Amino acid sequence: MAKTGFVYHPDYLKHDMGMSHPESPERLRAIVRKLEQDGVLPKLVRVDPAPAADEWIMQVHDPVYVAALKKQAPSSGRISLDADTSMSPGSLPAAYLAAGGLLAVADAIMAGHVDNAFCAVRPPGHHAERNRGMGFCLFNNVAIAARYFQKKHHLARVLIVDWDVHHGNGTQHAFDEDPSILFFSTHQYPHYPGTGSAEEQGRGQGEGMTINVPMTAGAGDDEYRTVFSKVLVPAADKFKPDVVIISAGFDAHQDDPLASMGLTEAGYADLTSIVAGIARQYSQGRILSSLEGGYNLQALSASVEQHILGLLAA
Repeated sequence: MAKTGFVYHPDYLKHDMGMSHPESPERLRAIVRKLEQDGVLPKLVRVDPAPAADEWIMQVHDPVYVAALKKQAPSSGRISLDADTSMSPGSLPAAYLAAGGLLAVADAIMAGHVDNAFCAVRPPGHHAERNRGMGFCLFNNVAIAARYFQKKHHLARVLIVDWDVHHGNGTQHAFDEDPSILFFSTHQYPHYPGTGSAEEQGRGQGEGMTINVPMTAGAGDDEYRTVFSKVLVPAADKFKPDVVIISAGFDAHQDDPLASMGLTEAGYADLTSIVAGIARQYSQGRILSSLEGGYNLQALSASVEQHILGLLAA
């Protein structure tokens, strides 16, 4: 059994975009409750997050954007960043703590305290662009962690696997000219945010290092397994990553209200197993997985549990 880390902090619940917003604090409460009820939580190694330093945030985000977020952050009420994304008084501290949770896990993995980890953080991150928050996201947690692995821990090649149902536009754009990051994404297409066509393959020196696999509505476990086995695995065999990061959205589940895909908990377990095989072969088992989407609480918590069980078995 692998030593699997787990990041969670009650301050993540203080990011509140309103009672009717799908990206609610209840998502994390449901995950923790499920893991406690089924006896999974005691098997995990708790990793305590600390707020990320601006030095690392600004590896991915424009300093002007970071300064603007600090200036806009409300002391009461909410302010809107876009039609889907707002900040409450607890939002920016939660965003710093979310990014910092991934950095704490990176340190724990590299120190050998854990083999892999799941970060139950919010706000999510993969839509956040260099100079813009969008799609429920403020800071691009996964992109920040990728640069941290490279610059703090001197790992050369990072594989990012994004199986959220929405395309990770921010992550792709952060690295689309970078040959040291392989970005692989499956997502419902066309769907928010409208990016992620198969023709988007990176630019300049990074050409060919972005692999988008647009999925048609209704695709389920079999289709996803085929794509991961026949597209991701050969690409990873060629790339030979030093670490694998997962943008783990669970909104491609058949019961999710924000999409129209057909994955099940068993499907997420299979995807986890495939990615774990890549990490075992090339990355000394190093996997950092971070929560992105997933908005049906029962489907989300059950899928996260199966994902974590897969990490424990990695």
